[in-house]
Amino acid sequence: MKRHSRRSVFYGSLTGAAVAAMAAGGCGAGGGSATGPAATSSQSAPSTAPNATAWQKWGLTPLPAPPKPPADKPLKLSATGTVPVFEHLPTSQKVVFITVDDGAEKDPKFIEMMRDLKIPITMFLMNDTIKSDYGYFKPLQAMGNHVQNHTLHHPAMNTLPLARQKEEVCGDQKILTQQYGTAPLLFRPPYGAYNSDTKTAVGECGPRAIVRWREAMQITTMRYQETDKKLRPGDIVLAHFRGPKELKGTTMTEMFGNLLKHIQKQGFTVARLEDYIQPPTG
Repeated sequence: MKRHSRRSVFYGSLTGAAVAAMAAGGCGAGGGSATGPAATSSQSAPSTAPNATAWQKWGLTPLPAPPKPPADKPLKLSATGTVPVFEHLPTSQKVVFITVDDGAEKDPKFIEMMRDLKIPITMFLMNDTIKSDYGYFKPLQAMGNHVQNHTLHHPAMNTLPLARQKEEVCGDQKILTQQYGTAPLLFRPPYGAYNSDTKTAVGECGPRAIVRWREAMQITTMRYQETDKKLRPGDIVLAHFRGPKELKGTTMTEMFGNLLKHIQKQGFTVARLEDYIQPPTG
């Protein structure tokens, strides 16, 4: 994580104008770097081979089944102290982790796709976009996909005083816990922007880590932080619940299929982020 500290300082010091410019591309999509922590419980990787027929239905070739998660989790969270910030998990396994943000698009076809493909995702949900239909995300949660915190209103956190940051994090934490029955363990700051007050607010509101990302899926292309434009084992990938209006006519299922093709082309498969994180004990 040490070699990424310079990027963390950059995002932690974004001005309001810079964040506004980033917002034009969506939640972090134009900003390049952000990542997100994991959930409260862990679900083992499926032991059965992917269903080729189900994948063909979506015009895709199956990814390999993910390997068994390590018994010794690479990230161990503490119940107290300063929350860590990460955009990658150390592992030698050729896996990446898909995170899907916000919640504006509620395409029933995406739920169907996830049932067919059984690809694990982590959902960072923002109340303003999900409150019109909290129920949409429950079938995705029932598949083992965790719900995590992404604020009430999607502000650039580093532009707010501590009290307002706590309102954003604690407010979303309360609603998500009520609606989905489990308190989020992870927090993703909108646009990847955070500061020391954000860490304080997150720690006091319940989540135990801040998650950013190394790659961000656009419509057909992937945006990389590294200049060689390659995935690395343990990378966290950002996508969004977006539909044709935001994706220039492309559906969410088409965008997600394009994402899986990028992952497959580089010889990776998808694992569940929370399976590589040890929640606080005691």
